[in-house]
Amino acid sequence: MMSTSYVPSRRCTSTMIDADDHPLLQAEALTKRYGAQVGCRDISFELYPGEVMAVVGESGSGKTTLLQLLSAQLVPSAGQVSYRMRDGVTRDLASLGEAERRFLFRTDWGYVHQEPALGLRMAVSGGANVGERLMAVGWRHYGRIRGAAKHWFDRVEIAGDRIDDAPTTYSGGMRQRLQIARNLVTNPRLVFMDEPTGGLDVSVQARLLDLIRRLVAELRLAAVIVTHDLAVARMLSDRIIVMKDGAAIESGLTDRVLDDPREPYTQLLVSSILPA
Repeated sequence: MMSTSYVPSRRCTSTMIDADDHPLLQAEALTKRYGAQVGCRDISFELYPGEVMAVVGESGSGKTTLLQLLSAQLVPSAGQVSYRMRDGVTRDLASLGEAERRFLFRTDWGYVHQEPALGLRMAVSGGANVGERLMAVGWRHYGRIRGAAKHWFDRVEIAGDRIDDAPTTYSGGMRQRLQIARNLVTNPRLVFMDEPTGGLDVSVQARLLDLIRRLVAELRLAAVIVTHDLAVARMLSDRIIVMKDGAAIESGLTDRVLDDPREPYTQLLVSSILPA
């Protein structure tokens, strides 16, 4: 079984760690089977507040299955995922009712899809996309909601005069930034990201990565980021899990794994994707 131990986040001060030194998310022997096929198997790790974990591997390695298990979108065949609620109680996600899981997604969690259309309502305005999440947690004052939406447009570098335009009129990079604003407006503690820069031009990717890195640091977000791009993992993550055939074959501090990979498969990934 591959297990990753806690290493303090490079963005966290010692004061932060002392004040909040319990795991936020825990995976224990997590396994998902589809009949005879294994999506992922025997994955264990702990994620702490303010930490970013990258999950990397080739297509079909099991990384998206793992992300969906961690975010309670799939039910594990074995093992469990636990999350520390705001009251300090750690709960097995499988024990939560549907209403409790929906509430987590509206408040404590965000989920950024590779395809922004999956995380946005394309038929309503950009401002409404951000405002809807606030309304879902009880906001009712139109002026406050619109003001918060304008504030987040500024934070994700979308011009304020686009607030009433539908996402169908936005570029791909703008749609992804809008999806990030929609997810972060309720101040979640944990964000799941599935190939957040996939399909974007290189220059657009660079701008988006800078934005994600800044917001994660400013908001002290914990995040699990699935990516096939090791450069993205290096830029954003504190720790990394390398997956192959559904198994975590190597894990540890991102710089250590990418600079000194121990497993032949990881060495192959690094040598084929990253410059020497």
